[in-house]
Amino acid sequence: MTGRRARHLIVMVKEPRPGRVKTRLARDIGTGAAAWWFRRQALTLLARLDDPRWRLHLAVSPDREGLASRIWPAHLPRIPQGRGDLGARMLRLLRHPAPGPVLVVGADIPGMTRARIADAFAQLGRHDAVLGPATDGGYWLVGLKRTAAPPPWLFRGVRWSSPHALADTLASAPELSWGRAATLSDVDTAADLPDSR
Repeated sequence: MTGRRARHLIVMVKEPRPGRVKTRLARDIGTGAAAWWFRRQALTLLARLDDPRWRLHLAVSPDREGLASRIWPAHLPRIPQGRGDLGARMLRLLRHPAPGPVLVVGADIPGMTRARIADAFAQLGRHDAVLGPATDGGYWLVGLKRTAAPPPWLFRGVRWSSPHALADTLASAPELSWGRAATLSDVDTAADLPDSR
């Protein structure tokens, strides 16, 4: 990374406590099983994405509990997600104080790989911003080149947890040129689990 601004990959994680994480999945498989699945998935993903081409950070929730958690790898820097809806929290993360391109991803995407992250950073070489579409109409990744501050209206009016989330996000900042990363699936219900197919 000598001679250029560092790239930052921020993974959003929630403390994997039964009843507090993957609540839609928990309706199908139970709170304990959903928490166990998320913990295993997130730790596997973090190990897979730890790469010298970018700096890996954790965005933790709840803030105080996540900052002190012994579950997540101790060598990874942690950022509190803070309050607000998903858009408010992601906008805060996209304003990360260290300069350079930044990607924000969720931890519940089994198909996420280093190659897909590298491709998303490459998209920021040609565009102001990038989205990784999800098969349900949302998205698994959002990123900004950050040659300027993110527009404060980014994510305004987005209907989260709906098939309109991606289209609403694009509409919230039409002045940005948007690249597209690969389309992947997240896990919201038992039908989304890789082993259930």
